[in-house]
Amino acid sequence: MSVLYLAALFPIAIPMALGLLLDRLFGEPPRFHPLVGFGRYAAAVERLFRRLGANRGVGLLAWSAAVLPWVALAGSLRISNLWLGLVLDVGLLYFAIGSRSLAEHARAVATPLLAGDLPGARQRLSWIVSRDTRELDETGVAKATVESVLENGNDAIFGALFWFAVLGGPGALMFRLANTLDAMWGYRTERYLRFGWAAARIDDVLNYIPARLTALSYALLGHTSNALRCWRTQAPSWDSPNAGPVMSAGAGSLDVALGGPAIYHGQLEERPPLGAGKPPGAADIDKALVLVQNSIWLWLLVVAALSVLSHA
Repeated sequence: MSVLYLAALFPIAIPMALGLLLDRLFGEPPRFHPLVGFGRYAAAVERLFRRLGANRGVGLLAWSAAVLPWVALAGSLRISNLWLGLVLDVGLLYFAIGSRSLAEHARAVATPLLAGDLPGARQRLSWIVSRDTRELDETGVAKATVESVLENGNDAIFGALFWFAVLGGPGALMFRLANTLDAMWGYRTERYLRFGWAAARIDDVLNYIPARLTALSYALLGHTSNALRCWRTQAPSWDSPNAGPVMSAGAGSLDVALGGPAIYHGQLEERPPLGAGKPPGAADIDKALVLVQNSIWLWLLVVAALSVLSHA
């Protein structure tokens, strides 16, 4: 019976666990990160396709040229050999997720904040968020860090895990490359409003189900009723259709108050409130990381259970 269970777990759950283990052990490559190379490739694709124009159709063609060849190559290699497919799945998932990196960056803010070094905490926070951190007080720094942890839990971990569960390593690769293009092209500026439309919308579509599963995971592993209420009442007012559920449920689960005004690129943005309870402190950063880590364990458990049940 144990052999049958192992066979059931092999296609998804075991490679998923191995990919997460590699990330836990090694984190992101300190040099020669594949996404750096992809960023250069995407920039070359943009220069090439902009010769055809800067409308939505050209942007969609550019997105396809940037992402689909790599996904197709990974898919063809994956089905060519069982063991090569396993190695590829594990390697691509390791490449696609950033659990350890997320924790390291968040704790790099929490450590000086706990020590009373507010300038140092502001500086480290500025490395991971796009808002202006120079005038933030201790609560503002903690709030921005907790928000980043909750939102990036989906973007850096659970989105990739979902598409890995659906399509294996090529799915995780597709998600990570699409997410990267959204970060490069998905701006509402004159340059990217039309050309980057496809990158932004495709990222929204790929994130739609993972974001809601992430929000549900956060809710189940904390103050559940509070999280579900915040998700229901606050998420619709948030600009992003996917960040809203994730951050409102996460804030409610942690019983902290997030959202509110923030300065981006010199402009004050009046963001809706998220969560309920007290403003976060430095200790809540670690609580947010624990929530994300517990959600990873929950996902592994569910994937393993579904794998066994599907082969029962």
